[in-house]
Amino acid sequence: MAATKRLTQRDIARLAGVSQATVSLVLNGAVSAEGRIPQETRERVNKAIRETGYVADPVARRMAKGLNRILGVFTYEPAFPSAQADFFTPFLLGIEEAAQELGYDLLLLTGAAAGAQRKIFGNNTRLRLADGCLVLGRQFDRDELTRLVAGDYPFVAVGRRDDAGGPVPYVGGDYASGTAALVDRVRALGHTRIAYVGPASGAESTFDRWAGFSGAIAGLHLVAHMPDVAQPANETLDGLVASGATAVFFIELADAIQVETLARQRGIAVPEQLSIVVLGNHIRAEQTGRRFTSFSIPREAMARAATQMLVRRVEHDEPIQQILLPCEPLEGDTLGPAPLTKPKTGP
Repeated sequence: MAATKRLTQRDIARLAGVSQATVSLVLNGAVSAEGRIPQETRERVNKAIRETGYVADPVARRMAKGLNRILGVFTYEPAFPSAQADFFTPFLLGIEEAAQELGYDLLLLTGAAAGAQRKIFGNNTRLRLADGCLVLGRQFDRDELTRLVAGDYPFVAVGRRDDAGGPVPYVGGDYASGTAALVDRVRALGHTRIAYVGPASGAESTFDRWAGFSGAIAGLHLVAHMPDVAQPANETLDGLVASGATAVFFIELADAIQVETLARQRGIAVPEQLSIVVLGNHIRAEQTGRRFTSFSIPREAMARAATQMLVRRVEHDEPIQQILLPCEPLEGDTLGPAPLTKPKTGP
């Protein structure tokens, strides 16, 4: 398949009906452009830029005005509300530490007005204020990712991303291998009847967990798969008990906490009668008094490596790389040997 043609300033000039020099002045935000270029002309140039998704060639920018030594950080979900804090905070810490070590400042890009869906290429985008951009989010906008891949603007995704018209540069966690290792531990403890709570498709991180799980369960019986993330905890536990599962894998720690709490209330001992495994987590569980058997998601390390990769792309035009970091097992107290009898429904 032929490679996508990269847009140039000449293409933007042709679409806007102006000279290439005019496009360059508008892109660089030259003060002289304010008096020399009519507002209507500037708007035509900016309209062509928005509609095509053009981003400036970083090599040309360095030659024209040097690096700003600013890295953009764009998140598809709000980074700071308390509900998201446990998800984004380690990423932001890793980015900040790496940027400081490399001599770069950070610019948080929100991409849209309050209340609107966040867009990298929104009408008010300030992407070009930064030399390159780190992109975070549980799920990306595929059209925007395709436009980034097709352009010349340096970016790196934090988290594995499927190709989008071409390979996406990323640093992610190896969720598939981390999940498979936990399945092997469950098997070694004698469990043969297992269950899975969480979807099998969706974002790449969700798919990778299912791929690791489904690829490792040979010889085991998947007696229940509950993909509905909105299902009440009591219905989930009822389904697990009815299935005779002795070990259950949860995608989300919050779901595992609710089911474990309800199991205790019903007199079902964890892990003596029902083992619980969590495939990484996004929130803390100290308040439950349980240490859930899981794997670590190396969020800070992912963010640091992604920032370092981005700087190499900005400064040296490094080719696209795709890196997965290991997710090491976390010992907990919710996984034990398979029981001789299936869980009971109550005291």
